Amino acid sequence: MRARLVNTGLQYANGIRIKTVTQFFLDTTFHFHDACELVLIEQGHGKRVVGDHTGAFEHGDLVVMGPGLPHVWQHDGTYYQKKTDGVKAIVIYFAPAFLLGMLNDTQTISLINSLLLNAARGLEITGATKMTIRSLLTGIDTFPELKKMAAFLEVMELLATTSDYQHLASEGYRNAYTKKDNVRFNEVHQYMLANFHREITLEEISTVARMAPTAFCRYFKLHTKRSFIQFLNELRISRACRLLENSHCSTADIAYKCGFNNLTYFNKCFKQIQHVTPSEYRKQMTSGKIAV
Repeated sequence: MRARLVNTGLQYANGIRIKTVTQFFLDTTFHFHDACELVLIEQGHGKRVVGDHTGAFEHGDLVVMGPGLPHVWQHDGTYYQKKTDGVKAIVIYFAPAFLLGMLNDTQTISLINSLLLNAARGLEITGATKMTIRSLLTGIDTFPELKKMAAFLEVMELLATTSDYQHLASEGYRNAYTKKDNVRFNEVHQYMLANFHREITLEEISTVARMAPTAFCRYFKLHTKRSFIQFLNELRISRACRLLENSHCSTADIAYKCGFNNLTYFNKCFKQIQHVTPSEYRKQMTSGKIAV
């Protein structure tokens, strides 16, 4: 699952680029680039892959990534069927040299270097820091240039000094993808997104990857650190969480809609991934105990 190198629009080392995304669904492929990237999801939900990390994203999701880290944010099938209000996001690209070139004091340089080192694995920003940064970034694309730069620098200071984060990619992760891997993984991932609601056999997905089943299993585990079934179940449980939050369907109906034909197995998978049962998850969401 190697990512392709893309052009972020940064034409020189000492600069930033702020992009707002407003579209019906996210259609990027698994990719990487030579800039740092900050992503704030203002509206939408789905699945994100950052290096060898796979997880769900939703509105309020805030992630910062270092150069060369493969990633993709994608929606489930409801977006392509025009059953949602689409996605809104703020994306900021910036070059490490831009920040470091502005600094003179040793302490601040050390803080930024630590941030860049941590961001090499991808950081999900949480807690009070996330809420503050969301506020700072709201409407940033409409700011005058000096105010835009001031907001960006304030965000960088918060990121460099906070402990409100968790790493995404595993320790020691390195981008080792090839162009061929990138194309193959994107085809497999898109197929899974379109068909996770039904049974997908190993033979079927191996055919999509144009590989023998045994070779596909090795390939998939090597690049995702998960088996095909684990990855597929995570995708299904991510969709189940949305249905538990936003529908009145029974747990059994949700299990079926997400590709599980056995309620006991669904409950087992759900608890393994979310650490609570489906009914507990729905209750916590209803009472507001799970932060977004």
